Amino acid sequence: MKKVICALGLAIASVGSALATNYPLTIENCGYKETFTKAPERVVALGQNTVEILLLLGLEDKVKASAFWPTKVLPQLAEQNAKIKTLTVEIPTLESVLAQNPDFVPAQSPLLLGPESKVAKRDDLKTLGVNSYVSPGMCATKKATGDMYGSRQKLWDMTYLYQEIEDFAKIFNVEDRGQAVIADFKKREADLRKEFGKNKKDLSFVFWFSSSSPSADAYVGGKNSPSGFIASLMGGHNAITSETEWPTVGWESIIAANPDVIVVSSLDRNRWALDNAEEKIKFLKSDPAVSQLDAVKKGHIVVMDGQAMNPTIRTIYGAEQVGEQLRKLGLN
Repeated sequence: MKKVICALGLAIASVGSALATNYPLTIENCGYKETFTKAPERVVALGQNTVEILLLLGLEDKVKASAFWPTKVLPQLAEQNAKIKTLTVEIPTLESVLAQNPDFVPAQSPLLLGPESKVAKRDDLKTLGVNSYVSPGMCATKKATGDMYGSRQKLWDMTYLYQEIEDFAKIFNVEDRGQAVIADFKKREADLRKEFGKNKKDLSFVFWFSSSSPSADAYVGGKNSPSGFIASLMGGHNAITSETEWPTVGWESIIAANPDVIVVSSLDRNRWALDNAEEKIKFLKSDPAVSQLDAVKKGHIVVMDGQAMNPTIRTIYGAEQVGEQLRKLGLN
């Protein structure tokens, strides 16, 4: 038995050394080459997804501050996240970021770190000797002037997310942890496809993120966005045909699309009243026209974490939320 344990220990040690990062490490990310001479020590993570990936990799001691939180942190990461300073749940200022003396600033989207960002531009950080990173899934969008989120010509999938996890794991020399996280997500995705991929109903979905008021157009997940990915996992499709990542759609158009299921987001931010899922459901059931939608009359309204509509690790969690409710509705 001792020989077996020793042999297993040697095997693990061998794998661990094979996965060790060799510095200097150069990462190509969204058109930039970033060279790391060592693992970062003072990280300011911009965006909930960025923080949660780093926490899943066990890197909470490296993250000194964070910003931009549409929803609360994953419950299983709450204790780790409590150790990290939150600059703001909205968009931070450059001054507040630099005040943390960061050596690495990764971001969830170009809104937080990009050519048109009001926070910072990557070239500015490079001038200061600070490495940066932007989620690969956001770089895959085609952007027009003034459009921070752009449009997608092909459906988003988890490949972008796996690339992001792999990159962070290399940068911080924790590749074994990265592989474990990726393996977990791949299994969960496969399980959903196995159960819902055989769905012959080809359900159509509308994913409603929020609206500034009941009279305003709805911000919804576009055709090829993570919302579209979730719809495909559920064996269906997105009723929204716009390739824009975040189109604003009038309720007349949604009524015309007549989706089988309406997914309403739950947001913890307090920007608008309709960030709240209960307020969305109240509107759906009380508006004279919208309440006549088949999905509303049949009670085919499901609630999902709003962050899941962004290209993030929460997307797979959101798909699981939707799947659980579809089962209860007999739509699996």
